[in-house]
Amino acid sequence: MQRLSLLGAALVLMLSTTPAFAEGPIVIKFSHVVANDTPKGKAALYFKKLAEERTNGAVKVEVYPNSQLYKDKEELEALQLGAVQMLAPSLAKFGPLGVKEFEVFDLPFLFDSYEELHRITQGPIGAALLKRLDSKGILGLAYWDNGFKQFSGNTPLRKPADFKGLKFRIQSSKVLDAQMRALGALPQQLAFSEVYQGLQTGVVDGAENPASNFYTQKLHEVQKYLTLSDHGYLGYALIVNKRFWEGLPAAVRGQLDGALKEATRYANQIAKAENDGDIESVRRSGKTQVLTLTPAERAALRQALAPVHRQMGERIGPQLIQAIHRETGFAMPR
Repeated sequence: MQRLSLLGAALVLMLSTTPAFAEGPIVIKFSHVVANDTPKGKAALYFKKLAEERTNGAVKVEVYPNSQLYKDKEELEALQLGAVQMLAPSLAKFGPLGVKEFEVFDLPFLFDSYEELHRITQGPIGAALLKRLDSKGILGLAYWDNGFKQFSGNTPLRKPADFKGLKFRIQSSKVLDAQMRALGALPQQLAFSEVYQGLQTGVVDGAENPASNFYTQKLHEVQKYLTLSDHGYLGYALIVNKRFWEGLPAAVRGQLDGALKEATRYANQIAKAENDGDIESVRRSGKTQVLTLTPAERAALRQALAPVHRQMGERIGPQLIQAIHRETGFAMPR
């Protein structure tokens, strides 16, 4: 039924797109799965503001947060069919679409800082990855940071043995599956909108999220411990339906490009501050104990997860992994 409704919406859009440009505002439906008060949510609303101002109302951006329109697995299909025009999915979402190279961003401990990360997302490697989406009817416009991920659970998670036998929610990603198995945990795929209930009911025991997602989704109500592991990166690609975007009047597209660049700067500037603030909010809630790893504990986790880089080489491409290692100065633990 969902697929039929997407097809119907796409047909309606294709029949109405040209007259809409001439007779009224161009509508951009921007769907995402997180809350408005996350870095992505705030950046989406900022883009809406800029786009509508700079086009003098010729464009109307409708933002739909918190999976109001589509869940994780549905939103990319909706974009390809034209039922929505803009998304900012997490980079792990492109693996199931057939662009497995994006799963390189899921590798554990790949980046030690935002500076290292931005050498990739704001450089030629990142641009080449976005270009690979063209064949899927998708244009990749920019990368938006969320932040570095932390582990959460109902028991303290400090060393690899602490994960053994626990059920961990992951996104649909072969790399994240391998990551959790390397720690002895049992990976379970759940849509982001289902994580709170999954943790509350015991379907899963733990999860990994940047602090902004952890706090805004109220996961501190159903998790006793948050470990500041910074073990992985969660970022997004701002993408649009290729046919829609290339069909826009050139002047409008130029105005939107300018709004997009400014919104991207804003998104990436606020990401770290938002996550740091939400860690403090979790502490103040008194519901979740925040654990800080010692250097030795973090090194042990890094050591346990290092084999995932080698294991995923065939899937992602060893040349890509090696290129990122060279660019960031990553050294494989021995």
